[in-house]
Amino acid sequence: MPVPSDMTTAPIGRRSFSNLMGWDCDDIHAALEAFRCMPANSLVEAAHQAKDARQFFETHFTPGIPIAGHFTGYYEPEIPGSSTPSSDFPVPLHSEPPGGCKLPRAEIEPHLSGQEIVWLRDEVDRFFTQVQGSARISLTDGTLMRVGHMAKNGHPYVSIGKLLIEKGIFGDDITAGALKTWLRSDLLRGRAIMNRNPSYVFFRVLETDPCQGPMATLGCPATTGRTLAVDPGYLPLGTPVWIEVDGIARLCIAQDTGSAIKGPGRADLFFGTGDEAGVAAGRFNHSGKFMPLLRR
Repeated sequence: MPVPSDMTTAPIGRRSFSNLMGWDCDDIHAALEAFRCMPANSLVEAAHQAKDARQFFETHFTPGIPIAGHFTGYYEPEIPGSSTPSSDFPVPLHSEPPGGCKLPRAEIEPHLSGQEIVWLRDEVDRFFTQVQGSARISLTDGTLMRVGHMAKNGHPYVSIGKLLIEKGIFGDDITAGALKTWLRSDLLRGRAIMNRNPSYVFFRVLETDPCQGPMATLGCPATTGRTLAVDPGYLPLGTPVWIEVDGIARLCIAQDTGSAIKGPGRADLFFGTGDEAGVAAGRFNHSGKFMPLLRR
C-alpha cells in the first residue's frame, strides 16, 4: 500500500536526517527488508532495486515533524495446542460463524459450536491469544500451526490489566506473566475478570511460513523490532517511522494495527514470537516520540 497522496509533500518545519539522533548508527538495512515485504507498488519496487538502504530512504523521504506519543510492545505467543479436544486441551479457538456473532464474551461460546479450529490448554491461553491477535501453536503431533485475526464480535476492547490496577490488586508495573499467574490461581475468579472484556476475537488458520513473523494488517509478515502497529486514521500504513523511546532510536515501518492502538500518539512495537519476546513486550511501556518519514 503506497503512502497516500496527502503524505507526499513535506510540510514547512520538516527536519533533516542529520537531526535524527542515531540515524547514522541504526541498521537501516533491517528497516529496508521490512519495507520490501510490503505489497508491491512503485516505491516497494524501488526498494527491491536499492543497493544502499540509507540512501534509499534519504532519496525518497524526508523526516516530518516529531510527534510525542506513548509506546507499548506486542508479540506473537507460542503456545501448545491440539487439533482435537482432550482433557489437556479443552478450550477452543473459534472461527467466525456464518453471519457473524455479536454476543459479548460471557455469552458467546455456546453459540459457536462447529467453529472450533484448534484446542488450547485453558481460557487464559485463549484470552491472551485474542489480545495479541495471532499465535504460533505447537501441536501435539510436532507440527506448527499459525492462527491470525479473522474478525471480532463488535464489542469494545477493555483492558483487564487496567481494571485490576484500579482495584489495587496490581500496581502500574503489572506484567503479562504476573497477570496470567493471577488468573490461573483461581479460574472462576479469572473467568469473571476476563469476561469484563466483552470483545471476542475469531481466528483463521494462516498458510504462512511459521519461521517468519505473523501476518500484519498490511498483508506482510511482521518484522521483529521494525514493525509498528499504529492507528491508520492518523498515520497511513506503509509509512516509515523514526522512533526514539527508552533508549531505542531506529527506523520502523507502520504495517500493523491493534484494537487498543487508537489516536495520533499511540504506537505498538512488535517484539517477535515466544515467551522471551512476550516478556520484553510486556515491559515496554514508555513515552517517546516518532517522526513519520514523508514522501519527497
